[in-house]
Amino acid sequence: MTFLRRNFSPHEVRLVAYAALVVCAVIVFSGAAVRLTGSGLGCSDWPRCNGTSLTPELSYHALVEFGNRLMTSVVLIPCLLAVWATARRRPFRRDLLLIAVLLPVGVLAQAVWGGLTVIFDLSPGWVIMHFLLSMLLLVANVALAWRATFEPGVRPPARDKVSTWAVRLLVVPGFVSLTGGTIVTAAGPHAGGAGTGDVVERITWHGPGETLNWAIERHSTMGAILGFLSVAVWVIVRRRDRDPLIRRATTVVCILLACQGAVGALQWQLHLPAGLVWVHVTLATLTWVAILTAAATGGRISAPTASPDVPAPSREHEVALS
Repeated sequence: MTFLRRNFSPHEVRLVAYAALVVCAVIVFSGAAVRLTGSGLGCSDWPRCNGTSLTPELSYHALVEFGNRLMTSVVLIPCLLAVWATARRRPFRRDLLLIAVLLPVGVLAQAVWGGLTVIFDLSPGWVIMHFLLSMLLLVANVALAWRATFEPGVRPPARDKVSTWAVRLLVVPGFVSLTGGTIVTAAGPHAGGAGTGDVVERITWHGPGETLNWAIERHSTMGAILGFLSVAVWVIVRRRDRDPLIRRATTVVCILLACQGAVGALQWQLHLPAGLVWVHVTLATLTWVAILTAAATGGRISAPTASPDVPAPSREHEVALS
């Protein structure tokens, strides 16, 4: 019990927050691998795996699916640790604890939703929501990591309203683009049950042969819009805001989106090979984290906007990001 009463320093809480962010992103990568290897129904029931409670049958697809389930336990550990660490942080910060509580709740919700996805045989609606829940969980992860990085009052208020609102608004087209990507996957060839011989329902809104083309065209258009908006935001930030953090964050967003576009075009030309689709999903997750981080760097608008010609407030006392 004495161990449970140990206190955590701000630095330790920050490390825990970043660890939780990393593992919550990694489980998205492993979940995508389950689908793209055709192992989505490697365990045909839930919470057991093909009738067993502790271990799966010794087959490739069952082991892949069961391994992803075990990842939930791994992810839950730093999320629970985040709650403990923020509760025992000295000095205590209520805002960090409130955000940290969302992490284990989100992971458990994901586990239950994943189970329902299996029970309903990877029905597209369940799979889409399973992925989008992961993206919403990352919102809490980024918020906790960002707020744990800085003490209250260290960063001055947002210097430029236009820059702040520009980076915030990128979140909307970013989430729309993610949703479009899930629809493309739900209409594409990687249903998740190929390895086990299961027939998985696909989205066929415009017919079996045309829905995929229809979804890709709209997803590509949304991706292009997001890319142009990101470049526009980058230009705005470079001209109006001298904060190096927001400049770096928007630059990373633009670079990741450029990589996303290149991989997306290549995978279409190569007829959607599973490996490239996995890279595309991974980049999408990293881009979403980058967009959320950029929105966080915009800061809060709580003071009159300074003129762009006035030097930015000194940030020599910021807590380092690394």
